Amino acid sequence: MFELPNLPFPSDAFAPWMSEETFRYHHGKHHAGYVNKLNAAVLGTDFEGRSLEQVIATSREQNQKVFNLAAQHFNHSFFWNCLSPNGGVPTGELALAIERDFGSFEAFKNQFTDTAMTHFGSGWAWLVRGEGRKLFIKGFHDAQTPAQTNETPLLTLDVWEHAYYIDHRNDRGSYIDGFWNYVNWNFVTQQ
Repeated sequence: MFELPNLPFPSDAFAPWMSEETFRYHHGKHHAGYVNKLNAAVLGTDFEGRSLEQVIATSREQNQKVFNLAAQHFNHSFFWNCLSPNGGVPTGELALAIERDFGSFEAFKNQFTDTAMTHFGSGWAWLVRGEGRKLFIKGFHDAQTPAQTNETPLLTLDVWEHAYYIDHRNDRGSYIDGFWNYVNWNFVTQQ
C-alpha cells in the first residue's frame, strides 16, 4: 500500500507564501486523493506489491490511469521534500555543479523561474541530473515525471494551479518567487 508521506514541518510552516489552507488542501486532500486512488487501482493487478518507481516504469504503456496516479504521487512526494521552512542557498558540490552548468546560481535561478513561469498549463519544473552528471532544467506536463527517464530528479516545483491559486490567484510569478525562500537544499544535495 502506498502512503501519504508524513512531513517534518507543520501545515502553516510556509505561510503566507503557502497558507495552511492551501497546504491542507494540496497535501491532505489533493495528494491524499492520488494515493487513495492509486491503492484502489493497483489492488489485484500485476502492479500490486511493486515499488512506486516500478509502477511508474511499467504502467505508462499498460495502464495510463495507474501511471498518472503513481507519477503524481511521486511528483508530489518529491515536491514536499524539496521544501523547508529554513530555506537557504546551495553549498558544496551542488553549488559547484550549478555554477559549472549554469554559470552562476542567479543564472540557474532565472532559468528555473523562466521554465516554471512559461510552462503552459499544468505540470512541473524540474532540475535533473543527466548523462555525465550534467544538470538540466526541464518542464514536464501533467503527470510526466523524471522518474520515468534515466535522469536523476533533484528539485521540483509544482506549477499546477491548485498549488498556488488560493494564495496567489493567477499570479504564478509571486508563487515562484516565494518558492526560493523555502528550497530544502539539503534534500536536493542528497539526491
